[in-house]
Amino acid sequence: ALYRPGPMDLIPTYIARKQGKEVPDYPDPRVKPMLEETYGIMVYQEQVMQTAQILGGYSLGGADMLRRAMGKKDEKEMASQREVFRKGAGINGLSEEKADEVFDLMEKFAGYGFNKSHSAAYALLAYHTAWLKVHYTAEFFAANMTVEMGDTDKLKILHRDALSMGITFESPDVNRGDYRFEPTSNTSVRYGLGAIKGTGEQAIAAIVAARVDGGSFTSLYDFCVRVERTKINKRTVEALIKAGAFDNLQLNRASLLASVDQAFEFALATEANANQGGLFDMSDSHAASTQEPELVETMPFGIKARLVAEKTAIGFYLSGHLFDEVEAEVRQFAKLKIEDLLDSRDTRILAAIVTDLRVINGNRGKIIIFKLDDKTDTLEASVDEATYNANRNLLKDDELVIVQGTLQGASERFGRRFKVMQVWDLEAARCKFGKYLKVAVNGAEPDITRLVKDFPPRREMTEQGELVRGLPVRLQVRRHADFGEVAADVVLDDRAKFFPTDAALASWMAQADCGLAQIVYE
Repeated sequence: ALYRPGPMDLIPTYIARKQGKEVPDYPDPRVKPMLEETYGIMVYQEQVMQTAQILGGYSLGGADMLRRAMGKKDEKEMASQREVFRKGAGINGLSEEKADEVFDLMEKFAGYGFNKSHSAAYALLAYHTAWLKVHYTAEFFAANMTVEMGDTDKLKILHRDALSMGITFESPDVNRGDYRFEPTSNTSVRYGLGAIKGTGEQAIAAIVAARVDGGSFTSLYDFCVRVERTKINKRTVEALIKAGAFDNLQLNRASLLASVDQAFEFALATEANANQGGLFDMSDSHAASTQEPELVETMPFGIKARLVAEKTAIGFYLSGHLFDEVEAEVRQFAKLKIEDLLDSRDTRILAAIVTDLRVINGNRGKIIIFKLDDKTDTLEASVDEATYNANRNLLKDDELVIVQGTLQGASERFGRRFKVMQVWDLEAARCKFGKYLKVAVNGAEPDITRLVKDFPPRREMTEQGELVRGLPVRLQVRRHADFGEVAADVVLDDRAKFFPTDAALASWMAQADCGLAQIVYE
């Protein structure tokens, strides 16, 4: 009952009084008997009603009507009830000022309060649930995620919570997984195949039945041959591949996806040959026709392509996070993590992945709402139409952005929200926050002239003339001589500025002495 918008403000006070660090304070000595158990703080609806009865002269029926009016927040009715309370409180010896003070307290708590029996029932349930979560953590999350497998938003919350409690997740697996989430140890949960979008209970039952009947699947082709095709289709198999359910058979998900049509054709051919019967069953031509073809050769997905495809099947990134690749670098200039963001009106800089972007038509034009996800937590963010239009190519789902803005506190309409005022991609952030590119040089490597020619600075025309965009290049020259090591730092002029694209940075790193080329931010 305390964890509600009204009483919540006084949780620290409640704790201090419970621990004896603060003396309980009562609005009036006459209400002490029924407020004593909550240290002078109105927590339950019954306490509000009794206060109205004892101090305001209400009947219990009238006090209940007052409670309902407070819950509805009807201003006209509340003004009328305030006069009734003042009158009754005056008869009971309270000044008008004190009566208004007590009425304000009642109004604050009554609007959101629980009745005591309701609170006790929920508290007991919460206690039992917390006990299970602590002592049977893997089972707790497996059960809850099975219940919520149709709600991606709830699954994401449970997944993040589980990770914070030390639970690891085994990827979905056609050779071991079941429809439900399953605990595999005290600290591990196998992801439920039924939570993969595009599957369904009948499809998973057919997969498990084929596995039980004929043993583990040996390949994508073996899977398509053995699983009843009336229960699965290409979309089902593609979803399983994107989710990583075939990774233990073949890690190249791109190759598996490119082979799905071929696998279904092979399954149909195998079935047709099996149905022919007769002498053909033992012929060489039949054996050759049912020989599994090779998977279609194709380049493996990069990390981003793999995770984005995984997200379409699962609803979020399971085997990694898009932030993983850039975290070490961006934390050098965007140090604040979302999980550590405290309420403050100060301007902050955050780095995160954009998700769940949507456009809302408001009274003052369009408002763009999206979520920022930096792996530690998610935070709702908003940006006005003008800023969005100027950064439309950056503000897209699954894109990394560095944003500057302020945190807006929670309101009745929405929770905490980050109001974005400025947006950068990683290249622009490197230019803004980077100091210089530090490159190790041994006299032979790298070929500076070639690198500058291949990756020149970016030149832009402004009202003031040509602007050369990029970071200074600082060479750390180290050479060994008979008399010892010779060392010098050389800063190249503006014609050799480094514009920090991923490709340019990778080339400098590949050719620098011992691969030591990095952007210095501090």
